[in-house]
Amino acid sequence: MKQLLYCLLVVLFAPPLAAADTRFNMTPGVTEISGKVYHLHMTILYICGAIGLVVFGAMVYAMINHRKSKGAVASHFHESTKVEIAWTILPFIILILMAIPATKTLIAMEDPSNADLTVKVTGSQWKWHYSYFDQDIDFYSILATPRAQIDGTEAKGENYLLEVDKPLVLPINRKIRFLMTSEDVIHSWWLPAFAVKKDANPGFINEAWTRIDKPGTYRGQCAELCGKDHGFMPIVVQALPEAEFDAWVTEQKQAAGAAAAAAQAALSQTLSKEELMAQGEQVYLGHCAACHQPNGEGLQGVFPRLKGSLIATGPLSGHLEIVLNGKAGTAMQAFGKQLTAQEIAAVITYERNAWGNNTGDAVQAKDVNAHMNGSAGTQASATAPANTTPTPEPEPVAVIDPASLPTLTHDALMAEGETVYAATCAACHQLTGAGVPPAFPALAGSAIATGPVSNHLDIVMHGKTGTAMQAFGKQLSPQQLAAVITYERNAWGNNTGDTVQPADIASHGQ
Repeated sequence: MKQLLYCLLVVLFAPPLAAADTRFNMTPGVTEISGKVYHLHMTILYICGAIGLVVFGAMVYAMINHRKSKGAVASHFHESTKVEIAWTILPFIILILMAIPATKTLIAMEDPSNADLTVKVTGSQWKWHYSYFDQDIDFYSILATPRAQIDGTEAKGENYLLEVDKPLVLPINRKIRFLMTSEDVIHSWWLPAFAVKKDANPGFINEAWTRIDKPGTYRGQCAELCGKDHGFMPIVVQALPEAEFDAWVTEQKQAAGAAAAAAQAALSQTLSKEELMAQGEQVYLGHCAACHQPNGEGLQGVFPRLKGSLIATGPLSGHLEIVLNGKAGTAMQAFGKQLTAQEIAAVITYERNAWGNNTGDAVQAKDVNAHMNGSAGTQASATAPANTTPTPEPEPVAVIDPASLPTLTHDALMAEGETVYAATCAACHQLTGAGVPPAFPALAGSAIATGPVSNHLDIVMHGKTGTAMQAFGKQLSPQQLAAVITYERNAWGNNTGDTVQPADIASHGQ
């Protein structure tokens, strides 16, 4: 009987002891924090195993040695002070022993101070956007698994649904701070090897950090159900030695310069319709097919079809407008900053001629550039044969006459400004205007929002070099700019009393 009891105890206690070596257990990761999380996990597991050993051991012992067949008679006792004290104090002591290491680990996980590098991570349906602070580097990271593997017509690769076109590149042995936000719905940036899992909420900034110990490639994915293609939103991080990372930064800056030169050169090129269709198909599959489907049929009631649609077969200017600037209140993103003019020209050409649309339009990069700069005549240029003489460069954008703009009341500007601020500015500066110092300065009581109006106008319209502050002069209309500046100068206790009109925006800098 004793041998049976010993065997049973071994069966109960062996799994926790051997758990560290099984493939189903949590992995130690490659950062100090992930190691702490792993050891905390194992400590709690051993404590739970010991509790289980004591409880089930006592139960088994009682069942074997106090069974009815041996003539055992149950004892009768009530209100034992010793038992009451024991089963109150012992669990309390156990919880304290578990809480001390857990609290230390949680505090360490929430301390992003003194970082060597800050990366802003922005989630959107269904891709990640990475921006390196102080490096002037940013890019989108998109699923790179071939469509044939997803459709089942090709064997799945080793990293199926866990591969991207551009991984996030980080240095080892440096403290890296992450700022998480979202452009649409709630996402979650989860990388198990770093023990980092943080929600990306629209309109808010969450923080996390890591310090990677080993070079390598580490994979994760969005861990929040964020819509139809939630499972197609992987995370890939390439960790490099410090010297190699610095070299990569230099290469990226050189590549950005080369890409800008290539984009400029593309404005004077005229590609054939066949070349545009081939490139456009690749761009469409990589950026558009997730919503509108590879066959252009969309998803009824969710994502509109492009096959035979008014957008893809109607006026070209409307098609350009929605691809470049998106559509407010829908999942249609603005691709004006995500794709080059050449890529946008190619994908629009593809959408206007695939699936039986057959408009015959061949959109060129210069047509996209002309539309972005407000020039007329885009439709005529786009439908011209590929071997015609390139159209001349667009004329400079006409200056808006301040006198032609409306004069609004202070209350109307505040109401519109609050809406513009929530959609455009709150992701960085927060809805309360408190910001996330030092990455995003507070606007409540700030020198910008309470100082000279001209300084406020200048930074909102033209941005600030070397920071995450973008230039909104071309992103927002004069009325929207006037409204949001009026709101910032009078919200959160700023109360400057200033009322900025659209005419002030149009005349600023003239």
